[in-house]
Amino acid sequence: MSEGRRRVLVVDDEPTIASSIAARLRAEGYAVDVAHDGPAAMARFEAGEPDLVVLDVMLPGFDGLEVCRRIQASRSVPVLMLTARDTETDLLVGLAVGADDYLTKPFSIRELAARVGVLFRRVDRAAEQRTGDPRIVLGDLEIDPAQRRVLRAGEAAHLTPTEFDLLVHLARQPRTVHPREALLASVWGWQDATATRAVDSHVKALRRKLGADLIRTVHGVGYALEVER
Repeated sequence: MSEGRRRVLVVDDEPTIASSIAARLRAEGYAVDVAHDGPAAMARFEAGEPDLVVLDVMLPGFDGLEVCRRIQASRSVPVLMLTARDTETDLLVGLAVGADDYLTKPFSIRELAARVGVLFRRVDRAAEQRTGDPRIVLGDLEIDPAQRRVLRAGEAAHLTPTEFDLLVHLARQPRTVHPREALLASVWGWQDATATRAVDSHVKALRRKLGADLIRTVHGVGYALEVER
């Protein structure tokens, strides 16, 4: 995290919505930058080094999905995605490119501020847990919680913040089946069990980046990390 107040970048092409979000987050004590299109979002991200991004999917220039891809390729920060559509495909695509959470328009500004708070608490909890945390070595999988680095067979993998936290949670109890609802509560901090497809999407991303054999699906229950000790 950056020094001083936490900085949030708000990206929405509707000035009224962007202004309302920015005003509420400033009232919550955050420093806020605003952008209204894809290119401006990346320029603000690179110049301001925000700690979190609130990002609309539909943007001129290039869309929020492309912005999210570029952000996560540059530096892993939490992203709260805003979408006017609530289809499962839209949700999974957003999570697949590195979003950590999502809200469907129309939403309440109060709910958005609460989601931002949850994301920051997750970051804080992860930082506390990894302080002095030993490296995790399971077969050819190596996880360094302090540096937030992952190697498989000596090859580094670039994970989003949520992907990394999910992997660490599974790796701390290898070969143990973790129900989706429990993962949502422990990793995401969500009590709403209806969003279990978020877990599925991030597991798919981990398999894509670290190997399809890494995580076993227990149908109707959840997931288990299968790398040998």
